[in-house]
Amino acid sequence: MRIVVDVTPLSHPRTGVGNYLRGSLGGLAEAAAGEHEIVAFAPVSMLSRERLEQALDGIPVEQRLVTLPPSAHLWRTFWSRVGTPTVERLVGPLDVFHFSDWMYPRQRAGVRSTIVHDLIPLRHPEWVHPRTRRQNVAKYRHAARTCDVIVTISEFTANDIADRLGFPRERIAVAYPGVDDRFSSEGGEAGDYVLMLAPGDPRKNFSNLAAAAELVPGLRLEAPDQVSDDELPDLYRNAAVFAYPSYFEGFGIPIIEAMACGTPVVAGAHPSLDEASGDAAVRVDPDSPESIAEGIERALKERDSLVAKGLEHARRFTWRACGEAHIHGFLTGN
Repeated sequence: MRIVVDVTPLSHPRTGVGNYLRGSLGGLAEAAAGEHEIVAFAPVSMLSRERLEQALDGIPVEQRLVTLPPSAHLWRTFWSRVGTPTVERLVGPLDVFHFSDWMYPRQRAGVRSTIVHDLIPLRHPEWVHPRTRRQNVAKYRHAARTCDVIVTISEFTANDIADRLGFPRERIAVAYPGVDDRFSSEGGEAGDYVLMLAPGDPRKNFSNLAAAAELVPGLRLEAPDQVSDDELPDLYRNAAVFAYPSYFEGFGIPIIEAMACGTPVVAGAHPSLDEASGDAAVRVDPDSPESIAEGIERALKERDSLVAKGLEHARRFTWRACGEAHIHGFLTGN
């Protein structure tokens, strides 16, 4: 198969979505093993192209990067709405076109596939910017109407998509995220802080975690607004506990990253975090600072057993397996 993957989100600073895209693309290339051709495609501005090329560095795929004038977002939006030219005009013949949230141009033939990480803009519009909600809800409707396959990152989200978008469950492929090699337990030493990420995101539940941290003596809360890729592994490794009392997730990638770094995890009890947590995290009521504090204290007390369980659980998630799941889904869509 010639599989064309829209990698446009990699033209911006990477968040969880971008990290998943890069990891899954590498996993696709590994899983293809010369049997399938993987093409990274993106129409981006000149300013964004350099970042995109850096993100693709080291991934053995064909690159079809198209340089657009400024306001590339407007061009991509216009292309999605007008539907012409077809994507084949820019990338050549294809067997699969796998597109992102950023655009959904028409194609002449082949399997049509997309990725849906979660339905947060639909379920909790109060948590996202109105433009994000409009863009994503339009994409959901388009995907449900036109796609042969939808790829997602957890069984929970797969069932959510089937229930809320009316998309056939048998045509939804679950491709769990992997854990990069840089997330390892080597060199770590438990410090005096509870780590949380993305405190500005309302679903991450900063206020209740901050209140909980006040109830646990001897620990401070470390909640950086931004963390570089180079800094993140050490932040995980040197934390006493990684806290993720989120209200809702598509999967919860930081949970398995922290586990891979040998750090005990306290996670919210919502079922959307079940697959990431397995039986290796302490689960807490996200609405209760007291419950979160008790979870932190339990994680400290049971650190050795939780670290061992976490390391074993995290090893189950590889980008190679993620790539294999994509390919299986694409073949199912034929």
